[in-house]
Amino acid sequence: MIDKDELLNNKDFYKSFKNADDLTSFFKTMHKRAVEHMLDAELDAHLDNEKHDKTSSGNYRNGHGTKKIKTSFGENEIKVPRDRDSSFNPILVPKRGNIAEGIENVIISLYAKGMSVSDIEEQIKEVYDFEVSTSTISRITNIITTEVITWQNRPLDDLYLIVWMDGIVFKVREGSKVINKTIYLAVGLNREGKKEVLGMWLGKNESSSFWMSVLTDLKARGVEDILITATDNLNGFTQTIRSVFPESQTQICVVHQIRNACKYVVWKDRKQFTADMKHIYNAPTKQAAELALNDFADKWDAKYSYAIKSWRDNWDELTVFFDFPIEIRKIIYTTNLIENLNGKIRKYTKNKMSFPTDDAVLKSVYLALREATKKWSMPIRNWGIVLNQFTLIFDKRLRL
Repeated sequence: MIDKDELLNNKDFYKSFKNADDLTSFFKTMHKRAVEHMLDAELDAHLDNEKHDKTSSGNYRNGHGTKKIKTSFGENEIKVPRDRDSSFNPILVPKRGNIAEGIENVIISLYAKGMSVSDIEEQIKEVYDFEVSTSTISRITNIITTEVITWQNRPLDDLYLIVWMDGIVFKVREGSKVINKTIYLAVGLNREGKKEVLGMWLGKNESSSFWMSVLTDLKARGVEDILITATDNLNGFTQTIRSVFPESQTQICVVHQIRNACKYVVWKDRKQFTADMKHIYNAPTKQAAELALNDFADKWDAKYSYAIKSWRDNWDELTVFFDFPIEIRKIIYTTNLIENLNGKIRKYTKNKMSFPTDDAVLKSVYLALREATKKWSMPIRNWGIVLNQFTLIFDKRLRL
């Protein structure tokens, strides 16, 4: 790279320009060199990451290809470095995109991973030796707000086989205080067997009354029926679902129930207590599970009556999965699918101790969802078997 201070003080250099075309040609060359320098830096970082990857097969540089890009100085042909196994796809100049799109992708990708505007500015300067102002970065990330609104209001399918619902809490500034707010998430299994995030909604602490507005929104966007819902055991949640989707069968997450029951158990008893609970939810039938619960109560009720009561109070919703074949049981008895999604969202937003506004948390979670669901392109495991079972059980409602 040419030293800019040395260039500015070189009077003879400027005398060499005879007209404006010469100056444009010079800047075009400088721009070309800058882009190529940044691409080399990207490939260095890519190869360095692979070097620390245990599955790497020893990737290395493999010459250059060429690519034409459009810039403010006209069309330019640049050299794009290549790697041996062709795993390098530059972010700055994507294989089927231009440089402006590339810079925006870099900024949005860094923002999705929880970096602040000032951190992104420093990162681009450090990696690419290229300056982007904080106002430009803010403008680019603000484009996401419109995208979020469009995504939140998109039409949905008329029917979902399963919908998992759960909330994730973030700290958000409101006035002079930082308070807890909940992002409500719903993930649906559609007729093709693919998982789909149906939406996200921001509210105060998780409550069945707010879930009512979520379900109403789903219905307004085209959802007419949900065959099975999988939720935590939030008080009143099942009744809320039935008020909007009366035919839906609600399965309360067994894993949530185990955690809640264990809250009342002292540490020295917990291992045996959880081992005994397994006989309940691992039973082959609902009747066998009820017998296992009675045995469980005989052993532990005197010491942990409230834990036993929590099982009995939620028994009907906890045992819905027994009405279905094994393949469907495995999918609905827990909300692990959406909790795993929450874990990935936490990974992308962990750098944010709190968010300055509601828009900021919505943007960050949306971008995290976009990253976390990139691989949701295939049907779930054993989809052919699962679909056949759903068709037999819900023939009239499924309407394939």
